[in-house]
This record gives sequence, structure tokens and C-alpha cells, in this order.
Amino acid sequence: MRAAIVTEDGNVSVETIDEPTPLSGEVVVKVAACGICGTDLHIANGEFATAYPITPGHEFAGEIVDIRDRGGDLRIGQRVVVDPSLYCNECYYCRIGRNNLCERWGAIGVSRQGGAAEYVSVPRANCVVLPEHVRTEDAALVEPLSCAIRGYDVLRQQMGSSVLIYGAGTMGLMMLQLAKLVGASTVNIVDPNIERLKTADLLGNSASAASPDDLISLRGWDLVIDASGNQRAIQDGLGRVGPGGTFLQFGVADYDAHVTIDPYRIYNKEITITGSMAVLNSFDRASQLFANGVIDPEIFISDRLPLEEFPQALQKFANGSGRKIQVRPGNL
Repeated sequence: MRAAIVTEDGNVSVETIDEPTPLSGEVVVKVAACGICGTDLHIANGEFATAYPITPGHEFAGEIVDIRDRGGDLRIGQRVVVDPSLYCNECYYCRIGRNNLCERWGAIGVSRQGGAAEYVSVPRANCVVLPEHVRTEDAALVEPLSCAIRGYDVLRQQMGSSVLIYGAGTMGLMMLQLAKLVGASTVNIVDPNIERLKTADLLGNSASAASPDDLISLRGWDLVIDASGNQRAIQDGLGRVGPGGTFLQFGVADYDAHVTIDPYRIYNKEITITGSMAVLNSFDRASQLFANGVIDPEIFISDRLPLEEFPQALQKFANGSGRKIQVRPGNL
């Protein structure tokens, strides 16, 4: 089969490798579409992945074509979206229900072969069956949506809050959609990419700007979300949280990124700084919300490329072009 391969020195290619054989408790999924994410870019830069070479891809959906252990609810021919999270279920954090902080945390496409391939073997417990009306390739958006839902799970946002989001990529736009869903009074978004801001406006953004200096808020924002991972954006956003407000670090920053904080201001204005890591008890809810139309795939997916163009797709993502970029193994 054909699969994208990333080596530790940053080489990205599409190669022919052996098809996977499911182990006990696993199924093989024929991938319909696989989304590209910032994590894939980090992996190409030698970060995150626990072993190289690796096939990336943790946002994918497809059809079950092989099952190791028969019985249960899954069967060959079912269309599924796959939660990439892999937990040990034995460590301290797993035992207290904080599995996304697992001491042996892993993920399909990060610590084992992923979905940027024609076929991938996955734990059957990670599969969620798709309803009839959901297109298989569109369902690859469920994984990033589940991360966005986890982001809101760590917050205590009140109805009528003002929200400022840094980054109008896929994740920033999803955070915009969810902010509206939970009752934000205003949602502003910042991104130097004017084309991305047009999409934010299309989705009902209150105001957008290439620079936060062009947005007006007399007391700062109740909730500031970094969905960019950009060090300068994070530093700027920390200073725009209003009294009693919250800063959420949602974007994936580089390992060596550092910012400074003002401890007195955090104390004196009762500012909360928090983070959100991957997925925790949010994948099934994301599947349900997606099936109910909380986001429009035609707006969110900007590029649908054949698997053979994975290196170009990754570079396109790195350049900040488009919104959600997908590769589709069936399109050669």
C-alpha cells in the first residue's frame, strides 16, 4: 500500500509499505480522508513522534475492511471515524480520569503508524460508527472538533462573555463556532492572513483584524484563546485578558517558545491561565455535534488532495494557505 513516511531528519515522502495486519482487539480501516494538522508539522520537524520513521495522520475516517476478533458492534463495511488517543489506563493520571495526561500517552500517527496511508490498523474501541447522512471523508473533521470541545471543557465561560481568538486556521475557526454555541456576546479573531479572516467573518465573527491593536475593548476580553501556537501572539494575548478573565493556551507552540507573565497583575486582577491538551471524553460528543451540523465541511475543508501529494500538502499547511487540508488515499 501507499503511505506517507516522515523521517527524523525531516524528509517527507510517499512510499510503498506492507499493509497492516490487525492485532487482537484491532480493525483495519481503509482511509477515505486524512486531515493535516500542526502536530504533523511538528513531527516533520523532529518533535512529538516517539519513533521514526513514522506515518503521520491522526485526523482520519474510513471503512472497516478487516477485523481480528469477530463479535461486538463493529463489522466489515461500516464507516467509522477514529479517536487517535492511546492511553495506558494504568498510570496515576489515567486512574484519576485525566487520561490525556497519561504518563505513557500516545496517539495514532504520533507513537504508531497513522492515517496518511491507504490502510491503518486501529483499536476497535477507538472507532465511532458514522450515521448514514455523514460523508466519510468529511468526518475526518471530528478529531479537531473533539480537541476544540476539550478546550471549552476546561473553561468556565459564562453566557455573554467577550472572546478574543488568535489564529483563524481550522482550530481557531472551530473555537469561534463553539464560542457562539455556548453564548458568547462577541467573538473577535486576529490573524495576519486576510483570506482566513474572510472565512471568520463568513462564520459570524463579530470583528476581525490582522492586528489586535485594531480591535477595541475597553476592559480587555473575558476569554482570550491562542489557537496559533505563535510565541508573539501568546505574549500579546496574555496582556489582553480583562480583570477576572481567562487565557487559554490551545495552540501547539514550539518546544523552545517562552513568554513572560506579570505575576502581580495575575494576582491583582484574578486572571486565570490554563491549557488544553488533545482529547478527553470529547470524541463522541464531537461526533454527535458534527452529525448535527455544528460545522460546515464545505467551509472548513479548503483542499482535498491525493495522498501522493502529502509533502506538498504539508508545505501548503506550513505556508498558512487554505483552511483544513486533506489528503485522500483513494484519489491517485
